[in-house]
Amino acid sequence: MTKMVNTVLGPVAADQLGKTLMHEHFFFGYPGYYGNTLYVNDREDVLKKGLEVAAKVKAHGVQTVVDATPNDCGRDPELLKEIAERSELNIICSTGYYYEGEGAPAYFKFKQGIGQAEEEIYELLMGEITNGIGKTGIKPGVIKLASSKDQITPYEEMFFKAAAKIQKETGISMITHTQEGTMGPEQAELLVSEGADPGRILIGHMDGNTDIKYHKRTLDTGVFVGFDRFGIQGFVGAPMDEDRVGLLIGLIGSGYEEQLMMSHDTVNVWLGKAPQFPAELAELIENWHVTHIFENIIPSLKNGGVTDEQINTILVGNPSRIFGGEVK
Repeated sequence: MTKMVNTVLGPVAADQLGKTLMHEHFFFGYPGYYGNTLYVNDREDVLKKGLEVAAKVKAHGVQTVVDATPNDCGRDPELLKEIAERSELNIICSTGYYYEGEGAPAYFKFKQGIGQAEEEIYELLMGEITNGIGKTGIKPGVIKLASSKDQITPYEEMFFKAAAKIQKETGISMITHTQEGTMGPEQAELLVSEGADPGRILIGHMDGNTDIKYHKRTLDTGVFVGFDRFGIQGFVGAPMDEDRVGLLIGLIGSGYEEQLMMSHDTVNVWLGKAPQFPAELAELIENWHVTHIFENIIPSLKNGGVTDEQINTILVGNPSRIFGGEVK
C-alpha cells in the first residue's frame, strides 16, 4: 500500500514527492519579532518572495520542499498553501517548537512547573496532525524538534518524548535541529529508546560537525542525517562548505548514501526587521540560497567521484523513504 504524506494542499504519495529539499524556511521569525511594530511584514511581499523561491527550485527539478518553521517562529500554513497553489510545488509544513535558547519556552515552562506541560504538548502536536492546524484544516507532514548546544534540556526533552509517542501512534516522520551539529547521537538514541522508528527520523544540521566517527555513530542508530545547512559557513559554528563536501563524499564512500539528505536551511524572508550581516560575513554566506546545492555542491560532489545515481538517492530516494515510500 502506497504511503501518503500530508502537504499543505493535502495528501501526496510518498513515492511521488520527487526531488526534495528537506529543510528550508519560506519565512521565519525569532519569537518576539512581532513586538517590533515598526517592521510588520506585508503579506503580499512575503507571498511574492515565496513564489520566486518556488520558481527557482522548480527550475532545478525540485518538486517538494519541507518547510521546517516551528509553531513559535512565525509558521503560517495558509500562506504556505497559497504559495503551493500558485507555484504547483509540494510544500510540507511542520508542527513543533524550537530549541529553548532561541524559541518561546515561557508558556510550556510555566506549564512544566505546575505539571501540565507534557500532556498539553502531546495534545497540541497530535491535534494538529490529526485535525489540522487551528481552523485551517491544513495538516503538518512532519514533527519539528530541536535541542541546544551540547545538551537536550528538560524543556526540550518533553517535546522529544511526546513526538516519539506520536510517531509510534501515527507513523509521522520527524526532522530535527541540532545546534552547531551537537547532540545528534543523543537525539537519535532518545527518540529510538522512546519507541520511534529510526527510518522516520532525520537528524538535522549534522553538517555543523565534520567528525566522521561522530556521523557514523549517529547513522548507525538507523536514522537519516541532514547535510542541510549548505551555504551557511563561518558563523553559528558552521564549517566551510568544502569541508562538508569532503565529509559527505567520505560517508557516501563508506556506504551510508541511503541515510543522507541535503538542503540549505535558508530563511527566504525574515519576519520583523531583517538582519544586516557585516560585510565579511555577508561575503562568506553569499551562497546561502535555495539553488546553491544544484549550482555548486553537486558539481563538487561529482568532481569527488559521486555518481548521478548516488545524488538521486540523496535528493529523491531518501526523502521518499523517510515518508514511507520505496523510490530508490
